[in-house]
Amino acid sequence: MKIVDIIEQAVPIKSSIRNAYIDFSKMNASVVAIVTDVIKNGRPVIGYGFNSNGRYAPSGLLRERFIPRLMQAKPDEILNPEGTNFDPHRIWDVLMTGEKPGGHGERSVAVGVLDMAIWDLVAKIEEKPLYQLLADRYRSGKIDKNVFVYAAGGYYSPEKDIQKLQEEMKHYLNLGYSVVKMKIGGASLDEDLRRIEAVLELVPSGQSLAVDANGRFDLETAIQYAEKLEPYNLFWFEEAGDPLDYKLQAELSNHYKPAMATGENLFSMQDARNLIRYGGMRPDRDILQFDCALSYGLVEYLRILEMLEEHGWSPRQCIPHGGHQMSLNIAAGLGLGGNESYPGVFQPFGGFADDYPVENGYVGLPDIPGIGFEAKSNLISLLRSVAE
Repeated sequence: MKIVDIIEQAVPIKSSIRNAYIDFSKMNASVVAIVTDVIKNGRPVIGYGFNSNGRYAPSGLLRERFIPRLMQAKPDEILNPEGTNFDPHRIWDVLMTGEKPGGHGERSVAVGVLDMAIWDLVAKIEEKPLYQLLADRYRSGKIDKNVFVYAAGGYYSPEKDIQKLQEEMKHYLNLGYSVVKMKIGGASLDEDLRRIEAVLELVPSGQSLAVDANGRFDLETAIQYAEKLEPYNLFWFEEAGDPLDYKLQAELSNHYKPAMATGENLFSMQDARNLIRYGGMRPDRDILQFDCALSYGLVEYLRILEMLEEHGWSPRQCIPHGGHQMSLNIAAGLGLGGNESYPGVFQPFGGFADDYPVENGYVGLPDIPGIGFEAKSNLISLLRSVAE
């Protein structure tokens, strides 16, 4: 059992939208295909992976460091003790050989891409959906058959006025979502409040709307927004300040009682632990958004969950960023609180299986081996084109 080839390709995201910090018109993502000599149904087993939106394709890191390390590894360094499957934890150690602690940067994204493909492989070789494999290994076989998902949208774009923002949110509600999210911080406070109130006219209550500042605010501005937002009783107020400014996050919790959310731009267990230690996060209400595809993969995410348990946090307070099927499998198999969703944007990476609509805010997963990419037609077409 061995890996015979690893192919990487940078693919454009093609989204003409922006949040409070960046636009996505020139952003891309790395797609990898790990080809093995394992044969199932007459074809080699291939594992696929990619990085979430929000970070550029780490092609150089993958091609210069991480792919060569994996290709040069000996079988006993990457297989389980029985030699019957690949071992994601051993492979993670191989990938990180020679890497110094700290300075996580973009290398966490590169490792996350390969880690996703490895877990896809492992589940396909065991002929199980990844969520079932995770449940069997870490949760006594218990799975969540349906996972809470919310619709992330409300981006800024030149042609989107308040009426079009409302139409966008109506569309998400009609698709079956019970919670929608919109961007703030890319306009003035007064304009953002008008946008928020326009969406609140459509949804049942503030608990059906989350807002996301994408780390834009300094402390003074974050508090100004908090004071205006609190009466709305929103689902959450997300990433008010820089993701590494734990003091800002902690101080903001003194000024904002409803739920806050952050973590999508923290890419290691150590950074996640510092958020829990110093960020003033409240385990009874706040939400953690760590994204395995950006933060060294599921192997590291398992370490984060272990750390959270030690600090009294439930995995139900984790709702990962990214809107992809990898996080959906983790949520179903490990009992997280839900997953992000991107209806209509960041295609073909965003979204879930074709024949599994969102109903009352929840979505199911297909019963096929691996992560389930094969059940999403536009995505699997892209992934196979890279492999071939």
